[in-house]
This record gives sequence, structure tokens and C-alpha cells, in this order.
Amino acid sequence: MNVREHHMARSRRVRAEKERVAWELKRLHEKPPLPCVVTLTRLAPSGGLDTDNLAGSMKSIRDAVADWLGVDDKDTATVRYECAQERGPWAIGISFSTWSAP
Repeated sequence: MNVREHHMARSRRVRAEKERVAWELKRLHEKPPLPCVVTLTRLAPSGGLDTDNLAGSMKSIRDAVADWLGVDDKDTATVRYECAQERGPWAIGISFSTWSAP
């Protein structure tokens, strides 16, 4: 969130992230039944981010998952998003689990 980059560079980066995630989801996953919990895991060689920066770093990934599921990413009654982080080579993990909505 604190990266200072030109708005067009940011736009290209975000678009590329969303396209890559969408492609991987279509290729590797069957859509889970809704409602569900989506866990987004940031893998990085660094010591990690605080919770607000972790959530911000996952924004384009969350948007791509919501598009793939066909829901609005702010619809908390249908999909709940959780963010986690682990140490490792740069990657993003996406997992789905069932959830009984209230």
C-alpha cells in the first residue's frame, strides 16, 4: 500500500495480477459451493506484513476471486475472506472451505 508508483504502472500491475489469478482459478479449480470461506495466503521471503498491509496486498487477488465466483467482494453473507502469510518463495495460496452463513 505504501508503494509509490506511477498510476499507469500500478494499473498494469493490478491488471496482470487479476488476469493471472483468473487464469489459474479457471485452470485448476472447480467453483466451491456458496457460501464459502476463501483463505488468501501470502508467501514471501520477508518477515511478513502487519494486518492492514496484508489485507491491502491481497486486494487485486480478492477482486479476481470474487469475479471468478460471480459475487461482489463486499458481500460478506456469501463469501468470507481471510488473509494469512507464511515465509517462503514469492507466491499466493488460495484455498476454499465451506461455511454456513448466519
